[in-house]
Amino acid sequence: MEKDFATVIMAAGKGTRMKNSEKAKVMFELAGKPMIQYVVELALALKSSRVITVVGFQRESVIAHVRKVSPMVEFAVQDPQLGTGHAIMQAKMPLHDFEGNVLVLSGDVPLLRQESANDLITFHHTSQAVATILTADLEEPTGYGRILRDEAGHVVGIVEEKDATPAQRKVQEINSGIYIFDSVRLFEALSHINAKNAQGEYYLTDVFGYFWAQHLKVAAKKGAQFNELRGINTLEQLQEAERLVLGRNIA
Repeated sequence: MEKDFATVIMAAGKGTRMKNSEKAKVMFELAGKPMIQYVVELALALKSSRVITVVGFQRESVIAHVRKVSPMVEFAVQDPQLGTGHAIMQAKMPLHDFEGNVLVLSGDVPLLRQESANDLITFHHTSQAVATILTADLEEPTGYGRILRDEAGHVVGIVEEKDATPAQRKVQEINSGIYIFDSVRLFEALSHINAKNAQGEYYLTDVFGYFWAQHLKVAAKKGAQFNELRGINTLEQLQEAERLVLGRNIA
């Protein structure tokens, strides 16, 4: 039987490049509704037993809108914002008695299809992995983290573009930033990561290094379309996403 799962949505960011310092990034509208609404509606459609939205910048506006979408959504506050790993750490208290899996979504990735998310969850349940990464193949993967696999196809690394060797840069399988974890292992790993990097932030991807050091299995589910995985960081990207939504061409 499949375990219950909770969904944690990262929605604390400022959106510096959106050119409006008074508005939370996830509250920018896409085809008539804020980006965060798409992600919350996805979590609900997936039948998450818990939905926790991690809020930060301009959180009052985000909370007010999400409560209108669904009163079942819970909130955790990330203040200050110290990276993706730090965001998920804020969900530890609300989930302290939860033993299922944790699906991690991003409030600024609003085009993910329910089918792709369901495929990720199903694959995770059959993989016997502590974590499963949603990935996609890109002909031009420049700028994205690459998924590294061994000869048997097992995931053995994630390397960022700036750190990749010339051979690794030829890898076309990219990390979407969407994951599902065993909750106990996730929070165990988060307690072992640090912010000793140029940005002084806690990166969620650092938990994978901990998993591999503990000889724990990490899986990856390939198959999502790139358009579903578009993160929205600029007004230009928002306009492109709107074109995809209005054209019903997000697959």
